[in-house]
Amino acid sequence: MTISSSLNAGVAGLNANATKLATISDNIANSGTYGYKRAVTDFESFVITKSAGSGTYSAGGVKANTSRLIEQRGALVSTSNAMDIAVTGRGFLPVTPVVSLGGAAAGDQPLLMTTTGAFHTNSDGLLVTDSGLALMGWPAEADGSISTYPRDTVADLEPVRINANQSAGDPTTQMSLGVNLPATQAVVDGNGETLPLSVEYFGNLGTSETMDITFTPTQPASGNDNEWTMVISDSAQGGATIGEYTLTFDDTRGNGGTLASVTTVSGGAYDPATGSLALTVGGGSMDVTIGRLGDNKGLTQLSDSFAPTSITKDGSPVGNLTGVEINDGGMITATYDTGFTRILYQVPLADVPSPNGLISLNNQTFQVSQDSGSFFLWDAGDGPTGAVSGYAREGSTTDVAGELTALIQTQRAYSSNAKVIQTVDEMLQETTNIKR
Repeated sequence: MTISSSLNAGVAGLNANATKLATISDNIANSGTYGYKRAVTDFESFVITKSAGSGTYSAGGVKANTSRLIEQRGALVSTSNAMDIAVTGRGFLPVTPVVSLGGAAAGDQPLLMTTTGAFHTNSDGLLVTDSGLALMGWPAEADGSISTYPRDTVADLEPVRINANQSAGDPTTQMSLGVNLPATQAVVDGNGETLPLSVEYFGNLGTSETMDITFTPTQPASGNDNEWTMVISDSAQGGATIGEYTLTFDDTRGNGGTLASVTTVSGGAYDPATGSLALTVGGGSMDVTIGRLGDNKGLTQLSDSFAPTSITKDGSPVGNLTGVEINDGGMITATYDTGFTRILYQVPLADVPSPNGLISLNNQTFQVSQDSGSFFLWDAGDGPTGAVSGYAREGSTTDVAGELTALIQTQRAYSSNAKVIQTVDEMLQETTNIKR
């Protein structure tokens, strides 16, 4: 009966608007929740008709469909915690519940995804949120490089673990010598004095070692031959000689005082393209730059003074961890009190073809579904994904003003549907009264 269909349509309208009211109330309640994605309700009509031209119309009513706009991004809010992380653009941080780490084998943890999180180290050194989500990443090698891992599986992802009491050293592998030798020594009436130079470097175990270098001028029979013998010894090898070289300096007007030639007597070879010596110290290889031929930035022979003008080297002694930060590319870097920095992990960003098809779970986390498509792990800032931002949280996508406006509209629509039911009730009462 047509009047009965009107009653059913009114009831459907009440249910649909009640559903929309639920999403509005949820959005307003989470207006201050970091990483919250706004839920929306869309209405779809039911059409129930008989044959065309019958003159009879049956009200089908309305159906409510709810969805969550996961692909929407909230504004970033700056914080004071280095490991407050937000994704600036497309992509999700891979996380897993801490409770799943106890009995699960490596790579068997469930993959959850989130766009922001405030991470702190727990008693086990894991970076976790207050809601119990552990950040996942690929571990770096000892030299800070990241190996090649498959991008369509979480098998190689592991919880990021930061040991607050860890110490680390950085061995010296490169050194640059800027030293001026006195031109007045390499002459026929020079005193032939050997000039010593000691340079500290750091071994593989963080120990302090010394590279001892001596410069001895060649005494010519007459005039000035601008020739020196450089001998390099290593304290890590009991003072053994690791290199001996004959240096000849240019005395022309254009390149006076610069290296004219370097002859290897023993030890690592001299590379004229880079101006470096390939030495072998106690801990392994070391490149020592003494300058290219004709270059005044390395060893020089000028005037009458012996002066180390510039000595630089990499490496550092053993230091204690002072802080951890994450950069735009998702690299988690540890800083030590010696100034040494080292990459510990790379946090990739997970992406799916249809973010709105993800399954929404508690604590602003999402899970892959058939509607979302399979995930792929990207380097942050690569492909379709955005960058990673530390010292930041992503705010809620709720627009309170818009939700309050929708609340008024929903209230009016609900009242109108209730009025329809009341009207149908009055009409049915009139129908009943016909019998009187």
